[in-house]
Amino acid sequence: MSVSVRTTVDDRSTPVPTASGSATVSVTLTRASQAAEPVLRALASRAGCLEVRADLVGDLDPDRLRRHFGGELLYSLRGAEQGGMFRGSLDERHARLLAAAGHYDLVDLEECDLVPELLGHIRPEARRISWHGPATDLAALRATLARLRVARARLYLVAPAITRAEQALVPLAFLKEVGRRDLTAFGTGAAGTWSRLLAPWLGAPVIYGRIDAGPDTGIPTVDQLVGDYGFPRLRPLRSLYGIIGRSVSRSLSPRLHNAGYRELDLPALYLPFQVEEFGPFWREVAERGLAALGIPLDGATVVAPHKETALRLAATRTVSARDSGSANSLVRSGRHWRAATSNSPAVVTALARAGVQVAHRRVAVVGCGGAGRAAAAALRQAGAEPTLVNRGSQRGRDAAALLGLPFVLLGDFDPAGFSVVVHATPLTQTVPFRVGDLPGDAAVLDMVYAPEDTALVTAARDRRLTVIDGWDVLLADASCQFRLMTGREMPASRARDLLREARSARRAGR
Repeated sequence: MSVSVRTTVDDRSTPVPTASGSATVSVTLTRASQAAEPVLRALASRAGCLEVRADLVGDLDPDRLRRHFGGELLYSLRGAEQGGMFRGSLDERHARLLAAAGHYDLVDLEECDLVPELLGHIRPEARRISWHGPATDLAALRATLARLRVARARLYLVAPAITRAEQALVPLAFLKEVGRRDLTAFGTGAAGTWSRLLAPWLGAPVIYGRIDAGPDTGIPTVDQLVGDYGFPRLRPLRSLYGIIGRSVSRSLSPRLHNAGYRELDLPALYLPFQVEEFGPFWREVAERGLAALGIPLDGATVVAPHKETALRLAATRTVSARDSGSANSLVRSGRHWRAATSNSPAVVTALARAGVQVAHRRVAVVGCGGAGRAAAAALRQAGAEPTLVNRGSQRGRDAAALLGLPFVLLGDFDPAGFSVVVHATPLTQTVPFRVGDLPGDAAVLDMVYAPEDTALVTAARDRRLTVIDGWDVLLADASCQFRLMTGREMPASRARDLLREARSARRAGR
């Protein structure tokens, strides 16, 4: 769809994209190579607007872009004080903006551009006026918008740079408070990704993304916007869920959960929350901030390094979470939170799907972090005889004391006596134990999922052992989390298809 907001500064009666349940997908061209014909043609069916960052790629030929991209074109020349790369004179800047105005549907203006010489030649309906600056409070954002509104424009963009996920509440609260049909506001940076994705449900007419994957800048790719979150459509929304961790931008959980919500017609959205300190985020965002916005958080997946903290903050705990000393799931129960761990049933379920029964079998669990402890607790509950294995002595002994299980240092581990091994460390390129010493009928489960087979999976398959890889575990884990949070079953066939597609895409480097 095209950027369809046509409004003046004081006109709030104009229909907005969100009123019809959609938001414009705008993707940013940041490298000249992205202007290749195949890339532009692929974008044409997924995005309504292409933003050309001229401060990064120079002044491209707009006629050539139009031949391959059918949506609107937006020209921006982001200045250094706004986080961009343009460092020329004001006269040079204004000359380039004026030249672009004759060929682009929209021209991005900054505060330094709101002068009669430019405004007299760039029509209000061809303007986007934007501000990028430091994290700030509501009063400062109000003042910023007042300065931008000295000039009429089709769109306004207010994007403070944030470093903590809880800071992103401010632009969202501002967006809701102002209630304008021409304003997009969110926090930039990886910690603000969740606010960028949620903003359209609070009235933002545009969702901004990038063309392809790269450094974790907090800007989702167009593939993520469409595939993970269903843009440009905005479905009804009453509940939020999400994944909370230190590095979540590449997580497949949003794609799996949101696809499930769409298929089951659930009014919910699953978001990535990049969080350094769990406590402040939980108090300010999960328990208060999102509810104040009218869209409460009802459940969350918790990943490293916050699983132990999540367990401590919950009012109630499942037996498996309590026994393992960590929680990777928090689910709202009335006014309180219940901690659970989906790693427990996921491991047993993935083994069972592969035809591996664990009752009365000796099982080695390599890795004593939260996932390993949860797996060991579940295996024991399923009738297995688990032994904990860890490289570090202290963590291994602590886990053994917590669970009441035997512990062996990785350097002393002899696989010969075990018919099932569960690998729960992040290692992908090395084999942590002697696979050749396992019995011929042994099963190996690797909890790590990677585009290519891990070294452990490869070694186990070379020996023709029963292998359950991290993608099988991921599916079982996501299905369990989906059930914990929604009370419904995740559509399994669709989830398998999505994982297969995601693995192929990652192998291809997309």
